[in-house]
Amino acid sequence: MGDDNSKIIACIPAYKEENTIAKIILKTKKHVDEVIVCDDGSQDMTAEIAEALGATVIRHQRNMGYGAALRTLFLEARKRSPDVMVTLDADDQHNPDEITRLAKAILEHEADVVIGSRYLGRSNIPRWRSFGVKLITWLTRKTTKLPGLTDAQSGFRAYSKKAIQLITPKDNDMGASIDILHQAKKHQLKIVEVPITINYHNNTSTQNPIKHAAKVITRIIQLVVEEKPLKYLGTPGLTLILMGTISGTQLILLFNKTRYFSIPLAIITLGTLLTGLLLIITAIILHMLNTILERTETRNL
Repeated sequence: MGDDNSKIIACIPAYKEENTIAKIILKTKKHVDEVIVCDDGSQDMTAEIAEALGATVIRHQRNMGYGAALRTLFLEARKRSPDVMVTLDADDQHNPDEITRLAKAILEHEADVVIGSRYLGRSNIPRWRSFGVKLITWLTRKTTKLPGLTDAQSGFRAYSKKAIQLITPKDNDMGASIDILHQAKKHQLKIVEVPITINYHNNTSTQNPIKHAAKVITRIIQLVVEEKPLKYLGTPGLTLILMGTISGTQLILLFNKTRYFSIPLAIITLGTLLTGLLLIITAIILHMLNTILERTETRNL
């Protein structure tokens, strides 16, 4: 339970976790005021077990993905306005007894977002998984300017009341963890990491690790491009138009001199000009949308 009058809730995204959900809920209930489970379209007994143990269960009619479940949980937490929201996985990776460690940093006003890092504590993380997490974390550090970040993919996190109100995961899949960090940085929320222990099982992940990493890295690229479209789309667009102009000039000069119309050179000219124009138009549209969204968010604060 939270100290004094503080309210702590635990939010657990779950998909086909009937073998572990009971253990997680029972251990979690010792440390929080309410447990909320988002059953993401499971066909097993996950939801029924969670309800029987007193958890509040929100059901997705079909499997929508980890990020979609997190989004549902954030929106549900927003209705309750707790002092701390803790998210943890339902597959017995995380130790619910460490909830108080994450919540403490929020309650003592040391942070708005607390990440439980498996690299600061003890874990039996497989090498192949460790490589993927470290690569994703490195890319996230570069794009979010969080130099001390060690575990960008940890699902064991705590959020302050302010963070709950400001953050809404957008990506439906595992990229939601990166979404949250980008939004936290954008809103200038303080992020800290605390050590956690983690235990991997043979059936821990239901998704191919290469596919998982590819999706997350793709999401990182999307976020970077969306955040600064003029730089990452507009600049390449202008470069392509310049290249197209140069090749077009060569095409005209060649034709005037030899009366030979080079089809390959014409294709290169047309391709670079059209691609460059498309990138610039896209960059301008995204920039305008970002401006509108920022103004809307400012009015709503």
